[in-house]
Amino acid sequence: MLRNCPRLQYYFFQISAFLCLCNLSCRTNGSEESLAEGKALAEKYCSNCHQLPDPALLDKNTWTNGVLPAMAEQLGIEVLEGNIYLHHQQSALSSADWTKLIHYYQTLAPDTLQVPNGYKQTRDWAGFELKQPKVELSAVSSTLLVAIDSSKQRIYTSDLENPGLYISDQLKTRKLITTLPSSAINICFPTPKNPEMAITCMGGMRALDITKGQIFTMNNKAGAKAEMISHDLIRPIQSLPIDYNRDGLQDYLVCAFGHNRGGLYILKQLPGKQAAESKFEKVVVREMPGATQSYIRDLNADGWPDIMTLFAHADEGIWVFINDQKGGFTEKNVLRFPSVYGSSSFQFVDVTQDGKPDIVYTAGDNSDFSRILKPYHGLYIFEQTENLTFRQSYFYPINGCTKAMAADFDKDGDMDIATIAFFADFQKKPEEGFLYFEQTGATPKQKPNFEPHAVPVDKNGRWICMDVEDYDGDGDDDIVLGNFSKGFLNQESLKPTWDVHVPYVVLENKTLPGTPQ
Repeated sequence: MLRNCPRLQYYFFQISAFLCLCNLSCRTNGSEESLAEGKALAEKYCSNCHQLPDPALLDKNTWTNGVLPAMAEQLGIEVLEGNIYLHHQQSALSSADWTKLIHYYQTLAPDTLQVPNGYKQTRDWAGFELKQPKVELSAVSSTLLVAIDSSKQRIYTSDLENPGLYISDQLKTRKLITTLPSSAINICFPTPKNPEMAITCMGGMRALDITKGQIFTMNNKAGAKAEMISHDLIRPIQSLPIDYNRDGLQDYLVCAFGHNRGGLYILKQLPGKQAAESKFEKVVVREMPGATQSYIRDLNADGWPDIMTLFAHADEGIWVFINDQKGGFTEKNVLRFPSVYGSSSFQFVDVTQDGKPDIVYTAGDNSDFSRILKPYHGLYIFEQTENLTFRQSYFYPINGCTKAMAADFDKDGDMDIATIAFFADFQKKPEEGFLYFEQTGATPKQKPNFEPHAVPVDKNGRWICMDVEDYDGDGDDDIVLGNFSKGFLNQESLKPTWDVHVPYVVLENKTLPGTPQ
């Protein structure tokens, strides 16, 4: 039959060649020469798209059956039955070179990853009190957005199953204020300079480049309708108002996470007659997938808005874009992370109290090709040492850490931090789903020092989103946590041990007296 089927002959030749090369690589017994060749190939081909990952970052099984097959496809190598590789003319590597590369990772990767030890938390309420909304308890919660409007003491929510934007007053009512084509994942509230709310809809949870999201603007007057200003961005997850060219017209900065495509864009508002057909024009800032979260600041004190953005897919890191005052930006990378880190959030805030904003960063996204617990997932602080130069000054391991938000919760003059972990170790450490880090005893000349608290809300939900504002109007910051309990369970045989119905909970801060009851 092989004589009559050229393709099967080709497959047979390729598989035979692969097996022979595997035997050859085994005979090298991890020699320094073969490992050096594999590393050189990894540096040449893997570093084109992202920072070179060290073999020690994942275990042998995850490299062999998860990450390397996915990488092969990016290099034009066909993958059969998980990890049988077929090479074509368009493949970037030959069979021999690809075998050397995978031999490098298989040889140097550990059998298992070491679990960090010695990290403990105090299990208490740390000055917070749990408040839960009165809701129907039939549907499984799929909350994707929680946001506190402190000006009106309201909570905005949106969920996967019932696309729309809802408001809740006093945890008792839930009112639909606008329908949406897909669930909202981010909103930016009005300000004196920008009287309209920006609403970002991702378009769905599917990690595909055909998943198109929408951007809306809406004022907060009663009966106002949402106006769509974009509908063709791939999985957008944040929109911020920005007048980037200082022409007096409101533009919007959009992080479109995408999948294989995506990027950081500006929706530039067109003046007068140019806006007859389309009010906004898309301007590319950086066209790379993974744009997750941005801050707009005047970083060089020239009076023009600059941008700091986290890219959290493939080439993970934080980039700065300095406004060139001519309609464009000068790009600079300030932090870069291995592609398996799963970057998930950051804040640009002065944690060290030295007058220079630092970066509070989390790693913990765990939905790709290496769905295992990772010792480098957690909370990081990168201290700004000089002009946009940062060095790591703090790390606390948290499996699957999703988001961190810094605020002076206890009103003692320094920044504390709240974290959530959507991919926590729910079998052994469910308490790491929400942690509160109380800063203690730090001065501008010392590294940040925190006392971690495991606030006991692990039975109340699985937290995918969080917001921090003064919800009850008593002068201190409260926390709202959004519960998503529809799937995405990486640990085998895991069944929810938490409330899968409640859409969100509020951690009401009791630091200051006189809290309204």
